[in-house]
Amino acid sequence: PPALEGPLAVNTRLQRGRRLFTGKLHGPESFAADAHGDSFPSCNIYTGTVDGKLWRIGPDDSLVLITHMGQDLPECGSDTLFKKSFNLHGNYSGSSSDYEPVCGRPHGVRLDRHGADGVPFAFLNGLEVSSQTGIIYFTDSSRRWGRRHVRLEVIELNSLGRLLSYNPVNKKVTVLLDSLYMPNGIALSPDENFLLLAETSIGRILRYWLKGPKAGSKEIILDNMIGYPDNIRLSDHGTFLVGMTTTRFQKFLPPFLDMIAPYPAVKRLLAKLVPLSCYSLLLPRYALVLELGSDG
Repeated sequence: PPALEGPLAVNTRLQRGRRLFTGKLHGPESFAADAHGDSFPSCNIYTGTVDGKLWRIGPDDSLVLITHMGQDLPECGSDTLFKKSFNLHGNYSGSSSDYEPVCGRPHGVRLDRHGADGVPFAFLNGLEVSSQTGIIYFTDSSRRWGRRHVRLEVIELNSLGRLLSYNPVNKKVTVLLDSLYMPNGIALSPDENFLLLAETSIGRILRYWLKGPKAGSKEIILDNMIGYPDNIRLSDHGTFLVGMTTTRFQKFLPPFLDMIAPYPAVKRLLAKLVPLSCYSLLLPRYALVLELGSDG
């Protein structure tokens, strides 16, 4: 992992933030702001939560439920998924992820069984909409594992993800990039000449050119990152903000995922024997946001 020095030096800026809606929002992940007002503090902020709900946060710290995703069932968008989870046959399952194919993928992105080029969607993730063309860009993180098995996708280090686009005019889905390592968050540049894409499982960020002489090509912007990138968002001053799922800090031992990366047999054994819930104990709980320049 890179050294924690210079721009990567440890700081406590996030600790000075103000916590909102503790106990009211379950698992908020990605955010978007509207054009209301002329500065960020006066904007409405939107977020999806793990129970399939979509919320609006006002500049006065108000919280409004807009809708919930999935089918019109009592279980969808219900707090009962966090108190007592049952599977679709009424038996206790211990996991709200049993409802994902019915209620929609957590964090507010609904599951769609259709695919592209004959490959069904399995793990729809990041999404961006062009303000110039209306084209929707999105990622399918894996064709092998769904969201509920995200830890297995990271451990196995598969290159089974895709970057795709959807044209709402002709309703055509196009595969832009294939064989990606768990493609996750994406963000368009201010002029929409390119987009940045996070490959979470290998700690890398790519730039994919949409216009110009390099259109249709990709290049590596950041590699060997300090952690595993997740969401990418354009800031109000034209830079890119990257949220990290967890870090790769070097302590007494190398990071867990780094240690097992060269050993496919070990990874296969862990995937078969170790419960998914145990992997969280092996990864550091550390909040981190990186800021990249406007050129990536």
